[in-house]
Amino acid sequence: MRIIIILFSIVFLGCISQNSVRQKTIQRENIDSGKIQVLNMGFFHFGYTSDATSVDFDENDAKRQEEVRKLSQLITRFKPTIICLEYIPEMDEKINQAFQNFLQNPKELNTKYGELSMVGFDVARMSGLNKVYGIDNHMDYNYSVGDFIENSEELTNSIDPETYVELTNNPFKGYPEIEKLNNDFDNLPLLEKIKLYNDPIMLDYFLNTNADKLFYVGIENEFNGADQAAIFYQRNMRIYSNLNRIKMTKNDRVLILMGTAHTAMLREFIKRSPKFEMVNTLDFLK
Repeated sequence: MRIIIILFSIVFLGCISQNSVRQKTIQRENIDSGKIQVLNMGFFHFGYTSDATSVDFDENDAKRQEEVRKLSQLITRFKPTIICLEYIPEMDEKINQAFQNFLQNPKELNTKYGELSMVGFDVARMSGLNKVYGIDNHMDYNYSVGDFIENSEELTNSIDPETYVELTNNPFKGYPEIEKLNNDFDNLPLLEKIKLYNDPIMLDYFLNTNADKLFYVGIENEFNGADQAAIFYQRNMRIYSNLNRIKMTKNDRVLILMGTAHTAMLREFIKRSPKFEMVNTLDFLK
């Protein structure tokens, strides 16, 4: 009998201990971090783009515009006080004049700047904002250098061609569901496209595609791939610096709308920042 009582006491105390730990965890989660909340959302580019990859999306189609409006309504639930878009700060005056013009007639979406004006302007309008911010920075780099070397009879990749080719030909190895969605991307509704582009696996894919797979590319003892990838990293470091140029307080809520490769890189900077805290993007796409 004594053994049973002892065992019961151990189990009971264990449950109390576990509940105590769980309660402390919940309390910690509920404590205000004191950091600026950030919704870091990746997009494909609506309309024309000079990017290496593009998506067939008719921004003038009525059905597509309705999808955009619904998407913007979902994003607005974040209640942003600052909206950052993918254009260089030198264009602030021009872009914000276009935004002011849109506010005069919000029934018609502004398609001139693709997702920046179609989504960015409308979310800003519904959030009661009178200004948007550009944080982009332009730098040229050759993200095709690895393909060029692989397809050249005169050149040989002396670093790790096997890994490079694997990342190129089988980027979703181990993730068949993501691969299936990506292969059917053009047939997905807009909301599902944006959900896919903000999936953590896709964010990693865009980092690999735009930069990291170049770490496995080089001729002889040179660093041809890494040097090009460094330019991509530098560009995004500058974008992050532009974000930090904007005066904000801990009460601000920052929405960042950019191409997904930039979103993926900014994710790496923000998640270890003492200043910012990212919310779960997918929570605002439901």
